[in-house]
Amino acid sequence: MIPTSGSYRLANVRLHRSLTPGLAATFDGDGFALADISVADGKIADLAAHDRAVAQPDAIDLAGRIVLPCFVDCHTHIDKGHIWPRKPNPDGTFMGALNATGADRAARWSAEDVARRMDFSLRSAYAHGTKALRTHLDSVPPQEEISWPVFEAMRDKWRGRIDLQAACLLGIEGVRDKKWFEKLAKRVAAAKGVLGVVTYMVPDLEELLDQVFAQAIKHGLDLDFHADETDDVAAISLKKIAEASLWSGFEGNILVGHCCSLARQPDLEVLDTLDKVAKAGLAIVSLPMCNLYLQDRRNNETTPRWRGVTMLHEMKARGIKVAVASDNTRDPFYAYGDLDMLEVYRMATRILHFDHPVGDWPRAVAATPAEVMRLDGAGTLAAGCSADFVVFKGRSWTELLSRPESDRIVVRGGRAIERQLPDYAELDELMV
Repeated sequence: MIPTSGSYRLANVRLHRSLTPGLAATFDGDGFALADISVADGKIADLAAHDRAVAQPDAIDLAGRIVLPCFVDCHTHIDKGHIWPRKPNPDGTFMGALNATGADRAARWSAEDVARRMDFSLRSAYAHGTKALRTHLDSVPPQEEISWPVFEAMRDKWRGRIDLQAACLLGIEGVRDKKWFEKLAKRVAAAKGVLGVVTYMVPDLEELLDQVFAQAIKHGLDLDFHADETDDVAAISLKKIAEASLWSGFEGNILVGHCCSLARQPDLEVLDTLDKVAKAGLAIVSLPMCNLYLQDRRNNETTPRWRGVTMLHEMKARGIKVAVASDNTRDPFYAYGDLDMLEVYRMATRILHFDHPVGDWPRAVAATPAEVMRLDGAGTLAAGCSADFVVFKGRSWTELLSRPESDRIVVRGGRAIERQLPDYAELDELMV
C-alpha cells in the first residue's frame, strides 16, 4: 500500500483534530475529518481536506481509515522489562513487586542482561508504532554504574528509530546521602538524562525535595517523579512536589507519574492539590494498566473496588498537561503489556473514560508527552514534519479500539517499516 520510493498521496484518510494543527477541514463529533496526506522526501508535504468531487488518479484511496501520528511513550521501565519468567510477583501486590524486582536486580542485572532485555522491548515498541520513549533506570548502587552506560549505548543504537530519554529512579530516602546524590545528578546530566525519584511520606520529605530541586537547577535537568502509588489518603507527595517547585522557582519541565491516592482523598484536599499542581505547571502521567493491576489488590477472595488511576479529567479541566503511558511490561509490577501505545489508549479509554466526548484525549499518547519530553515535531501531523504515522484499518473510534489492529502499517520517514515483533524465545537463556 505504501510506495517504497518516490512521493505519494494518501487520499480519504481520517485524521483527528487534536493531532493535526492547522488542518482546515470539517470535523465530525468524534473529532475526525476526511483528508489527504501528501508525502515527499520523507516528510509530510501537505495536509488538505479530502474533496470527493475532485478526481485524484494517482492517489492511494484509504477509504476512511484512521491515520495517527507515531506514539510517544513517556513513562516506561525497559530496564526491568521481561524478567517475569524468572522472577514473578508472588502475590500481585506492590510490595511483592518491589521485593521481587530488588532481588532480581541484585542477582541478575548485568550489562548484557539489561541490554538484551532493553533491545527486545524497543523492538516491540518500534513495531507497534512508537517514535519516542522515556524509560526510568533503577539507579540504586551499584546499578547506576551498569545501567546508564547500557542506556547510552542503546540510545545510539536506536537513534533515528526511537528517540530515547532516561530518568534515574531511586527512593527519596537515597537523597539523604548528599554526596552520592550529587554524583548521581552529575552522571545523569552527563548522559543528558532526567533527574527522577520516588516520593514517599517520609518525615523529611520537604527537605529532601529541596535537595532534588537544587540539584536539578544546578545541573539544568528536567524532573520526573513517581508519586503516591498507593490508596493511602495520607499520601500527599504530589502536593509537596508542587509546593517545592513553587518555592524553588524551578523553570524546567516536571512530570509526575501515578498520583493514585489523589482519587481517594477528600474534595477540599483534592482541590488544593490540583490548584497547586496547575500553578506550578506540573504535567501528570497516569499508568492505567499497571495501576489497575497493582492497586486495591488485597487477596484472592476480595474483589478490587477502585480503578487505581488518578483524576485526569479534573486535571485537564485546569489546564494541567496529562498523558498516559505503558509503564512496566512483563515484570513483577505488571505481568503483561508489550509497549503498544494503542493498547494503552484503548485501556485508558475504558478505565478513565476518554470518550463521550472524545475531545482531545488522543493528545495523551502523542502530542502532550512530546511537549513534556521537549520533542519538536513529534506527536502531531503537520506539513514539514517527518512522515511518521500509523495507518489503521479502523474508520471510527469504536472500530479502532475494538480490535488489536495487529496488521497496522507503521510509516517512518515516509516508508512502511518491517513490523517484526521479537520472539519471546529469544530471552529464554536469560530466564534460567
